[in-house]
Amino acid sequence: MSGAETSGAAPLPRKPAWLRVGIPSGAGAREVAGLVAQGGLATVCESARCPNKAECWGARTATFMVLGGTCTRFCRFCAVDHRAEGQPLKGDEPRALAEAVSRLGLAYAVVTSVDRDDLPDRGAAHFAACARALKELKSPSGGQVRVELLVPDYREGEIEVVLASGCDVLAHNLETVDRLQGLRDRRASYGASLRTLGLASAYAASHGGRPLVKSSLMLGLGEERDEVLRAMDDLRAAGSSILVLGQYLRPTKAQVEVARYLDPAEFAGYAEEARARGFSAVVSSPLARTSYHAREAFRG
Repeated sequence: MSGAETSGAAPLPRKPAWLRVGIPSGAGAREVAGLVAQGGLATVCESARCPNKAECWGARTATFMVLGGTCTRFCRFCAVDHRAEGQPLKGDEPRALAEAVSRLGLAYAVVTSVDRDDLPDRGAAHFAACARALKELKSPSGGQVRVELLVPDYREGEIEVVLASGCDVLAHNLETVDRLQGLRDRRASYGASLRTLGLASAYAASHGGRPLVKSSLMLGLGEERDEVLRAMDDLRAAGSSILVLGQYLRPTKAQVEVARYLDPAEFAGYAEEARARGFSAVVSSPLARTSYHAREAFRG
């Protein structure tokens, strides 16, 4: 039994005020919704029930999700639909994605995906094609669109094609501390995730420092402070230079319960610890998610 499922524990208090969010509204939110529907695209904002959807869509931004909307893994904290096989890949998805980003006038685009263990390369080539389509765009200021990719735990022979797409940031989430990795799908692991980040970091070291390497941890699953600090050290050792820390929020009753709500001061304290360890950019707050304020984190 994990720390996130303590038997007989007192029920959690109502969700704190700092975690209550609004409903997407306004012209920006309507435009994003329309473009997503028109292009047959998926967003993690909807699939994972992200609490920042109102803020981001209202500002005409979104985190796009490629490789279909069905994941082949079952992590006990995630609300994305999961099955043994994903949906057929859409050959025109790179074009539709680029068109949506262009029409939104984005200078910084974030793309993630479901896991596709049912594909020979786990979707790496398709992911890379989407990134290349975005890198061909011009930003509103005339330069290249910056592209951040949040990828599965790609291994050798898979991640190289993604890195060669020219992405500016390569993100992969450690998700939680080592002791609680059992909340992830059995095919995922602490070591495998660190290996993915290490491969990206090694590639960057031989390619002018790009892409930047990024990872995230969810807090409130039952982790202890020393475990979080150890995870920070392990991420730095793997070459991660950007860190995101956010509160785990139970998407539905089908997912694992929240063990504890951390207050904003605790997130501020963890941010100080992360900066002291050498992370160049840290986003640490209750509502932070991997892509939250991603452009600001990229700038450091």
